[in-house]
Amino acid sequence: MSRTSAAVNNTYTRGYIRGNSKGSPGVESRNKDATGKVELRKKVTLLRGISIITGTIIGAGIFISPKGILKHSGSIGMSLVIWSACGVLSLFGALSYAELGTTIRKSGGHYTYMLEAFGPQIAFIGLWADLVAIRPSAIAVIALAFGQHILEPLFMPCAVPEIAVKLATAIGITAVMYLNSMSVSWSARVQICLFFCKLIAIAIIIIPGMIQLFKGETQNFENAFEAKEVQIMGLPLAFYSGMYAYSGWFYLNFVTEEVERPEKILPLAICISMAIVTFCYLLTNIAYYTVMTAEELLASEGVAVTFAEMLMGKFSVVVPVFVSLSCFGSMNGGIFAVSRTFYVASREGQLPEILSMIHIRRHTPLPAVIVLYPLALLTLFLGDLYSLLNFMSFVRWLFIGISVLGLIYLRHKHPEMQRTFKVPLFIPAFFSITCFFMVFLSLYSDPINTGIGFAITLTGIPAYYLFIVFNKRPKWFQRISDSITRFLQILLEVVPPE
Repeated sequence: MSRTSAAVNNTYTRGYIRGNSKGSPGVESRNKDATGKVELRKKVTLLRGISIITGTIIGAGIFISPKGILKHSGSIGMSLVIWSACGVLSLFGALSYAELGTTIRKSGGHYTYMLEAFGPQIAFIGLWADLVAIRPSAIAVIALAFGQHILEPLFMPCAVPEIAVKLATAIGITAVMYLNSMSVSWSARVQICLFFCKLIAIAIIIIPGMIQLFKGETQNFENAFEAKEVQIMGLPLAFYSGMYAYSGWFYLNFVTEEVERPEKILPLAICISMAIVTFCYLLTNIAYYTVMTAEELLASEGVAVTFAEMLMGKFSVVVPVFVSLSCFGSMNGGIFAVSRTFYVASREGQLPEILSMIHIRRHTPLPAVIVLYPLALLTLFLGDLYSLLNFMSFVRWLFIGISVLGLIYLRHKHPEMQRTFKVPLFIPAFFSITCFFMVFLSLYSDPINTGIGFAITLTGIPAYYLFIVFNKRPKWFQRISDSITRFLQILLEVVPPE
């Protein structure tokens, strides 16, 4: 991915874009920005940081995952233990990432930490898996949950047509991409608003459930640990469901360079967010079991909706609306954060140069935001989303485990690095060992899906040598590549950061 020719023309392209943007509608009010320094601004405050983490974690997981955890754990009591264990394990991972984020103050999350600790090849393989499968499928799955729940009140009591769900899903993905392309501030404000909507949605479940509990509705907790046909090899799948519900604690590390005073705000936002999420998740699950038996929960297609129908009657119609808003918030936070990984990877020379450019007026990494748009839509309409997410979930935790292992390695290799926030060594050690244990045990629990995911990840090795190591291109190919880059710069009005 040579950049020599394109870099020579960037000054001309920057001047061309500046000169031609002055006549664009709405630009006059932004002349101050247009003549200022083109860069990603530090606009993530403590509240915005909490809204990014909490707003991304609380998505469809708490409304869907209870079924998967109960199924694979075998009992109500064990499912609550797994919810608690996943919360503690996620906290350990989040604290480890807090140290990594305050030590390596670069955006990019997993990618940046693997790059700093283990070099470009491991980092590229993780990036490859993210780009070709994990992120498009993750966006499509959470967007499908959005599409399903936003349409549910309109079609009750009938089932929502599949094509309607996919169209609503595509509209949701488009809206989130547009929002993140247009303004960092507006994306953050929407995230804060949706964060409070999520808390309202959780409260709608927790408060009636606690009222039922105080009334003495505890029969479902009798013999809570009495299991039926549970297999020890199924526990990794239960943990996957739980960790999926908690996933998102690492997203603030993807935007470290945009966080105000990251040495203070990053650890504080992570700790506050994990306390809020774990508390809400445990109370929500207890609320579910005050109304629903284990059999009823397993038979439910949407746990939160079934809970509301059984307890709230006609008022239950508001629950799908709040669930859809929760899913939209997860999409917004996820795209906001993940786009920075592609931005940083491009800056490091492992993705096309265009992805490291910033909109000249809006100061958003526009190309890095929209690169996932066609991939997500393609996955939505052509892919078997849930199978793809299943066999890629273990890859995600594999690379998170490697990233945290990098913390231990950097402690040994570079003790001189400034660490304003430092965790006891047993926390990253326990977290990384647990991640690897779950990953490799899942090869026995679900060898086909995890094997496919592992094979897809391994394709990153030849891709690394093809695109990164053996990157000499014929001059005619390089001229075409540079012409495409300049065309996209002018079309998108983006330039390299100053």
